[in-house]
Amino acid sequence: MNNIKEPYSILFVEDEKEIRENYVMYLKKHFEDVYEAEDGRVAYDIYKSKKPQILIIDINIPRLNGLDLLRRIRENDHTTKAIMLTAHTEVEYLLDATSLQLTKYLVKPITRGELKEALNLVTSELAKYVTTSKKILILRDGYSWNYETLELSNKDKITLTDKERQILNLLFSNTNITYSYNDIIESVWDDYDNDKVAPLKTIIKNLRRKLPQDSIKNVFGVGYKINL
Repeated sequence: MNNIKEPYSILFVEDEKEIRENYVMYLKKHFEDVYEAEDGRVAYDIYKSKKPQILIIDINIPRLNGLDLLRRIRENDHTTKAIMLTAHTEVEYLLDATSLQLTKYLVKPITRGELKEALNLVTSELAKYVTTSKKILILRDGYSWNYETLELSNKDKITLTDKERQILNLLFSNTNITYSYNDIIESVWDDYDNDKVAPLKTIIKNLRRKLPQDSIKNVFGVGYKINL
């Protein structure tokens, strides 16, 4: 990091006022927009309204702890970068946090150097994401989806039928949406026909074998969505 401010917004969540103010002052020297929160609920409200690109969250914050806050954010957001701060070194905390797509996990007390190193990693990931996000969606377990070529890969390209490719193209077009059976059938077969529901379910079953486990979620009575 240098004297030029990074063009990213950041939310720092810490309940200890002195620590929070100290680091917010430091962050404002390096980032265009810096927000702060003293508890999880305030942080979630700021996240929803400001949509920061980077989160720095202490696990032990009141009203909604850091893990639960990030878990709630990850229900629909898998791109915002997150750094977790904690005084805990117990394995269960580490394992719990790793499922929430952290860029870095720092054990308190942290030094400016450690935070700087973590932020350098985050900004590097963000810069890379800007150039690749429109082309490639990174999935779990080394899988990826190419929006331009409509190819599914896991090191090597995975063979898809035409209808499998069309269905994935629809599901990946907006991973926050549940697509109804009607939506999918009309997209793939041009018009809705009850006779197509069974073939659709068969195709979904085959796709699940080609994707990371639980990648396609069945929303009972509604349809399907991607579970990143």
